[in-house]
Amino acid sequence: MKSILRVRLSFMMFLEFFVWGSWYVTMGTFLGANLGAKDQDISLAFSTQSFGAIIAPFIVGLIADSYFHAQRILGVIHLLGAGLMYWLYQSEDFNSFFPILLIYMILFMPTLALVNSISFNQMKDPAKEFSIIRVWGTIGWIASGILISYLAWDSQAGLADGLLKYTWLMASIVSVILGLFSFTLPHTPPRADRSTEFKLSEILGLDALSLLKHKNFFIFFLSSILICIPLAFYYQNASPFLTEIGVENSTGKMTLGQVSEVLFMLALPLFFSRFGIKKTLIVAMIAWAARYVFFAFGNADEQVWMLLVGIALHGVCYDFFFVSGQIYTDAHAGAKFKSSAQGLITLATYGVGMLIGFWAAGHISDYFLVEEGNHDWESIWLIPAGISVLVLLFFTFLFKSETIKPINNR
Repeated sequence: MKSILRVRLSFMMFLEFFVWGSWYVTMGTFLGANLGAKDQDISLAFSTQSFGAIIAPFIVGLIADSYFHAQRILGVIHLLGAGLMYWLYQSEDFNSFFPILLIYMILFMPTLALVNSISFNQMKDPAKEFSIIRVWGTIGWIASGILISYLAWDSQAGLADGLLKYTWLMASIVSVILGLFSFTLPHTPPRADRSTEFKLSEILGLDALSLLKHKNFFIFFLSSILICIPLAFYYQNASPFLTEIGVENSTGKMTLGQVSEVLFMLALPLFFSRFGIKKTLIVAMIAWAARYVFFAFGNADEQVWMLLVGIALHGVCYDFFFVSGQIYTDAHAGAKFKSSAQGLITLATYGVGMLIGFWAAGHISDYFLVEEGNHDWESIWLIPAGISVLVLLFFTFLFKSETIKPINNR
């Protein structure tokens, strides 16, 4: 791949995840501080990601893959998204905010597949080339968080002045830039053969359900859904938690999770090849439980190190479970169900698993509301820690060790 093309694709990834990170991390804090939203309202807002993940296969599988160039639909979606982001910036109450966010996430979630498709289409050896480009997405997410804290939008003074609303304006502006830039990206024509019969089951990944006949894969599949329940607690509650207990520059500090993602992504191939799939997934689930224990007993003063360690564990939680899980799924699926299997896992985790998790997190946070604006965070965080331990035990005792050779086809 030519250097200029690598730079263009890297810039696309940077902008894609900068847009997402601009508002996603601080949304819970924004809703509570600016719109007076309750815990269950915040839960409903985060659930839009799951609804988007469930609907995304229709847009990518039916529309993008069959009728339009990927870079063109990416550009249109982000230009539409810029308008929706500006609308959210002007929102004054949750009732007007939620339907716009839902529309936005239904449009946005397919772009995560589109940027990958555009990148893969230009690569001769994705196994070597993709990670160098994809890492710029993580850097974009980190940059947005650092910028928010640098501008003090997430500080106590910033929250009092309502400055966190500017995250939506920032996302809108960057969406315009990405939308226009997308039309300059290399052509990525539709790949689907429209002469063949349309199969809804193939688009949704349901063809891969036959893989569940394999006991080990079935245990892994259930564990993937279950572990996404505590994961939702992190996405939904981490920013409001850190802000509520008085951690300064909390959004910038949360980027430690993405920094660790980069480091553990580099460590994953060595760990995976040496210790195998079962031990890799077990380490991830142990880290999941440990993270919430650190959150439960940490504070903004002398125990702030516990919060920082808990945030940094996000890298091993995400990379060692989701990335290694994708490798495991790919190895079991083979050529016939390769795409369908990945679609099924995405639908189950980001769709079903996290939808349950966001719902549970909202109700539990509301139950442990001590007084207006204050929660019993120790009790809240110990619940996902306990769920993680139960999933760990379920997986450890029922999943049999397997020798999986990573597939070099990305």
